Amino acid sequence: MTDTVEPTVLARTERAIGHLTLNRPRAINALDLDMIEQLSAALDRWESDPDVELVLLDGAGDRGLCAGGDVRGLREQILSGRTDDVAVFFRAEYALNARIAEYPKPIVAIADGVTMGGGIGLAGHAAVRVVTERSRLAMPETRIGFTPDVGGSWLLAHAPGRIGEYLALTGETMDAADAIYAGFADALVPSERLDDLRHALVDRADPATPAELVLLLDETPGPSRLRAARPWIDDAFAADTVTEIIARLRAHGEPAASDTADLLEQLAPTALTVTLAAVRRARELPDLRTALAQEYGLVLWFAHTQPDLVEGIRAQLVDKTRDPRWQPAALADVAADLGVEALEWVPREPLWPAH
Repeated sequence: MTDTVEPTVLARTERAIGHLTLNRPRAINALDLDMIEQLSAALDRWESDPDVELVLLDGAGDRGLCAGGDVRGLREQILSGRTDDVAVFFRAEYALNARIAEYPKPIVAIADGVTMGGGIGLAGHAAVRVVTERSRLAMPETRIGFTPDVGGSWLLAHAPGRIGEYLALTGETMDAADAIYAGFADALVPSERLDDLRHALVDRADPATPAELVLLLDETPGPSRLRAARPWIDDAFAADTVTEIIARLRAHGEPAASDTADLLEQLAPTALTVTLAAVRRARELPDLRTALAQEYGLVLWFAHTQPDLVEGIRAQLVDKTRDPRWQPAALADVAADLGVEALEWVPREPLWPAH
């Protein structure tokens, strides 16, 4: 007797709902290429299916919607010289991110629990984005010597004040109140009411009312820590360079500002420099697709030219020694024009085909 292998994405319909569930709960539903392709195929099918009026996206288990992409696999691809495979993965993932944002039928995403990196790329661009009291959202890429992607730079660029720079550089985690304040989520529904929400979406009479149904179960979140920290965040993270940001944080006197300076001094100088430039450039871009194309160039620049990405993944996720050896190790040794250089790097194959 053979064990049945569970599919990593559950795709089924109930009445007028197409229901997608990420189904790798032991890995907090981390995304691999096969899952991305399954999600994309289901959206393709349901777009032309008149019986499907709404898509619901959630994750199996109670730990989170999605912990992100398979960065261990990414490291292996880079170390073995399979950078073409790296490009294939990101092209598929970013196409899915754009598909979710542009989908002609409402997509309701439930970002319960851990929703980070690639998980933000799924939930953050949905028409209706639900969080719970258990939600923990983040774009933590700088902590592995990388840069926010999956359209994260677009969301960060449109956060209030300088919250985008703060979240992008620090990789700090948002609770439900912070996620709603920063523009990463729309409504807080208590986790104990999620089944009620699913049933209400299935039983609704009007396909155009998913947002209204969510609001029937919505609760007012508590105070946002990010909102309260705006004075020192906006002042410090308006500085022109990462070095100046750290100096302003040190001058503030707020314990949280000082802690943030300590954190930034531990992270990869290259990742911080490039990420600051990327979020600020994203503010000037016209749409999500353009931001994804910018991110695509940056992630391949990191994969092709920078040692910090594989080192950061090693230290944080593979060996878990938490002792990354960044190259260069100090902000003072980063070239002044590095952000511009990274943003101008042109991938061999573009993200979006030329029309």
